[in-house]
Amino acid sequence: MKKPAVLDHADATGHQALNERDAKQLLKSYGVPVVRELTAENMETAVAAAEKIGFPVVLKGLGSTLQHKTERGLVHLNLGDTRAVEKAVMAILKEAGEELEGILVQPYLSGHREFVAGLFRDAVFGPVVMFGLGGIFAEAIHDVAFRLAPLSAFDAEDMLNEIQAQTILGDFRGEKAIDRGAIERILVGLSRLALDQPQISEIDINPLIAATDGEIVAVDALVCFKEEQTPGEVMPTVDYHRINDFFYPESIAFIGASSKFQKWGYLLPLSALSRDYQGEIYMVNPGGGTVFGRKCYRSVMDIPGRIDLAVVTIPASGVLELIPQLAAKGIRNMLIITSGFREIGGTGATLEKELLQEATKAGILIIGPNTMGICNPHINLTCLPFPVNPRAGSTSLVCQSGNMGLQFLAFAEQQCIGIRGFCGSGNEAMVTIPDYLDAFEVDPLTRIVMLYIESIRDGRRFFESARRVSRRKPVVLLKGGESSAGKQAASSHTGAIASDSRVFNAACQQAGIVQVTKSRTLLDVVAAFASQPIPKGNRVAILTLGGGWGVLTADLCSRQGMEVPRLSPDIIERIDRILPAFWSRANPVDIVATLGLEAPTLLMEELLKWDGCDAVINLGILGKKFFFKRVIEEARKHNDISALENEFLLEQSLKAEEKYVADLVAMIEKYQKPIYGVTLYDEEKDRTIYPVGDSIYKGLFYPTPARAVEAFAKMVGYSRFLKQQQEIELLEEETMVGRIN
Repeated sequence: MKKPAVLDHADATGHQALNERDAKQLLKSYGVPVVRELTAENMETAVAAAEKIGFPVVLKGLGSTLQHKTERGLVHLNLGDTRAVEKAVMAILKEAGEELEGILVQPYLSGHREFVAGLFRDAVFGPVVMFGLGGIFAEAIHDVAFRLAPLSAFDAEDMLNEIQAQTILGDFRGEKAIDRGAIERILVGLSRLALDQPQISEIDINPLIAATDGEIVAVDALVCFKEEQTPGEVMPTVDYHRINDFFYPESIAFIGASSKFQKWGYLLPLSALSRDYQGEIYMVNPGGGTVFGRKCYRSVMDIPGRIDLAVVTIPASGVLELIPQLAAKGIRNMLIITSGFREIGGTGATLEKELLQEATKAGILIIGPNTMGICNPHINLTCLPFPVNPRAGSTSLVCQSGNMGLQFLAFAEQQCIGIRGFCGSGNEAMVTIPDYLDAFEVDPLTRIVMLYIESIRDGRRFFESARRVSRRKPVVLLKGGESSAGKQAASSHTGAIASDSRVFNAACQQAGIVQVTKSRTLLDVVAAFASQPIPKGNRVAILTLGGGWGVLTADLCSRQGMEVPRLSPDIIERIDRILPAFWSRANPVDIVATLGLEAPTLLMEELLKWDGCDAVINLGILGKKFFFKRVIEEARKHNDISALENEFLLEQSLKAEEKYVADLVAMIEKYQKPIYGVTLYDEEKDRTIYPVGDSIYKGLFYPTPARAVEAFAKMVGYSRFLKQQQEIELLEEETMVGRIN
């Protein structure tokens, strides 16, 4: 869009903000409805303007430096006659002094609902649009939503839906529902303005008043220009093929190999040797000797064969000297476990910068420094300080905390969650989170992406990469670390309300990232995505061993925005053939303590057939073996059963549960609906995931209803994102066809 004249005028004057009149004219050119107003120069013209507009009126001091007019007493509301206008003009002239450029005269609007909209430029993510409850309490209430520009119409709609005070958006105290479409157009207009006019740093429209008929109008606006800013860090992209090479080395050299227990140079090669890795492993240490019975070369130059990956554990002061040796040997990939670089600041940061420069010149790619290592179960490669051995699978995991990564891998091993590959990203001197996302996008073995991050250096690229990946594969993310307030010295409400965490969360939601707040939830959600099909909607049928448990779960679903629909007459008729006549005939379906697994299996299939639900939560059907064992033990005490009968009965109960899980997986495949199980009793050896043969689907069982419901809700949120993206792509195609025609 052509640069508006008001911005040319601002450039000429050198002001850091537009006055309110010019700010509203700029916004009007981007589709923002603004209040009718007149500009007066003195008391006489102000009275004339008020009479022309019609009482009651509002008077405001006008000036490019008058940014907080209410606090300075420069806004006078509900002036009902000429005398009131004259008094207001006198007060404005006295307070504003030489800053005054004129007096704005507006009609007094009587709507009870006030909103705020605006934009600001985040140092990490770039232009951000905001909407929320406005007026004088905007910064106190903080009922707001953020999205990164550019916004789609769907993004704008989501922002309105995100506001907690939904009641005031509808019919409210005799006033009609607000014009949601008008607000959505305002937000999209602000997004366009942010992209068209990069010199604008902040915009604040507060308040946006909703009239009694629901019409929206901006009655105040602030537009600020940015001073010279240091651009955010933009990291060069890395070829994803080269990242893949780290996970498929045919030969590894451990530089800094050691025979001393608890040294990194001891633990990492030990971990690599603990698996059936088929590649060559070489030990390197200037002292020579042997490590784990293998010859220890004094330099990589002494190794006779080709080296695909150098794993470095020597002190930080010696790492830079390795670059010429690795280059001469033709080693292109360097995994630096060593710490003492940018994470300690000062000389460490300088050393990392030098290392990055020399490695780049030599064509060497670095993961780390300060990384915990990598693993790829598909080739039995574990290069970690402890030999965790998860099964090969489809979940790719990257962690900015190595300790968290080890915990997640140990849990994955325990719970049968298959891992595609793991990497501790360390300081990310070269390979950053967006680089990993780019690699996951095209990797055929990755079905799910799992991230633990604490900070993002290139927010815009992270957002764009994550949004692309999310359209094809779920990205499940846990963020650690406290976020600081993002705009301490902001000029506007928009900037003052923002914070690092709010913007980050908005970016995740807009990109389709499945964000969680607890490590346990991260693992639960990944387990669900790894074992179940994506639900097509939020309707859930609940099958429960006991009524109270079902009621609790229904309440949990309602709080998470999930629908527990009424059973239709035809499904009730079919269940009547399975359960006793006194069953509740309601959802949740209480199996009235029916023993055995035949009835639950039949009921499960009937519910999955039903077109009124998108998923089933299965409570207490699995896990009865614990109580069954107790019954058998007590029976043995009374000599009612023999030891042989005891063993036989236990074996039969285990086989019955195995068959039940296999039946569930077969039904998941047949009906393409997820089943979220909750065990009656969670024993220590029980798992979350139960693989069945070669099926891509698996039995899924949680120890509590809350964890099952949360996993379902997260999958439903991702399903909505996918549907929204499909609609956006369809609209884009229709628009393109229209242009061609």
